[in-house]
Amino acid sequence: MALRQIVFTDNPILREKSHRVPKIAPDIKRLIDDMFETMRENSGVGLAAVQVAVPLRVIVVEIPEELEDPDAGTSLALVNPEIARASAEMEDGVEGCLSVPGWVGTVERHQTITVKGIDQRGKKVRLRASHYLARVLQHEIDHLNGVLFIDKASEIWPVEEGEEETAELEYTAGEISGLLE
Repeated sequence: MALRQIVFTDNPILREKSHRVPKIAPDIKRLIDDMFETMRENSGVGLAAVQVAVPLRVIVVEIPEELEDPDAGTSLALVNPEIARASAEMEDGVEGCLSVPGWVGTVERHQTITVKGIDQRGKKVRLRASHYLARVLQHEIDHLNGVLFIDKASEIWPVEEGEEETAELEYTAGEISGLLE
């Protein structure tokens, strides 16, 4: 595994639509391993291949175990992911992005989605996600289509660089505890 360099908003590759992966070859497995390592090193919860300058339809997601969320501890990689179904119900949430350092914003997302794709072993996957996991998946799939959270945000504000995910998780933890009360 190796750390990869994250690209930022000034890099035009982030605005391109990523290409489908024809098959799960060793280089794709290596890319996925590198993406997990890069995401973890940068305290992220999701990462799209295009964010490390590889315009392929690959994402990784890892919901922190310490988050009081039904999906806490979820770790997954999806190749060629697409949203197969989305609920009509929407919810606002705070998002940050490793490619947009120093900024977070409020983004409206579908509350529940069904995503289909392929896992790193080449097996077809279909999963239903709600709330925070659904938000992270939608955010990463947007990256594959050249869309950044700032394009969808109703408001954005600065935070200390490197604190984007902390702001997002604090908001999410508060939102989840409100749902559980």
